[in-house]
Amino acid sequence: MDDLVQWLRAQLDEDEQAARAAGGEAWQWEHGYGDMCNDRTCPYGELATDEVVIMQVHGFDVRADDRQVADHIARHDPARVLREIDAKRRMVTEGAEYQAGMYGYPEMRTVLRLLALPYADRPGYREEWRP
Repeated sequence: MDDLVQWLRAQLDEDEQAARAAGGEAWQWEHGYGDMCNDRTCPYGELATDEVVIMQVHGFDVRADDRQVADHIARHDPARVLREIDAKRRMVTEGAEYQAGMYGYPEMRTVLRLLALPYADRPGYREEWRP
């Protein structure tokens, strides 16, 4: 389990670096029409077929074709990712401490394996970690 804990911490470090590189903060939204609409503005949520949602992300415009995509992007802004990383690091630390104890607690092994599962497509993931 020590290898899993070390590998999982490295994945969280990578996620933190990416979130900080993206500004580390909540993204700010600006809404408007696409270029072919002559820069007209529209209220959020009233998107016609030729409209796009424009989001300012750390100084860059990001366009989404529909509100569902835009909402998904907004829910995963760098500030939220950093909060999730903090929570996951705490769980990894707790799991590692339980694993180091004399009882081992199989439940904590399962928690650590579940935390690693979203990273299963990254290099270094081992199939024996799969819950």
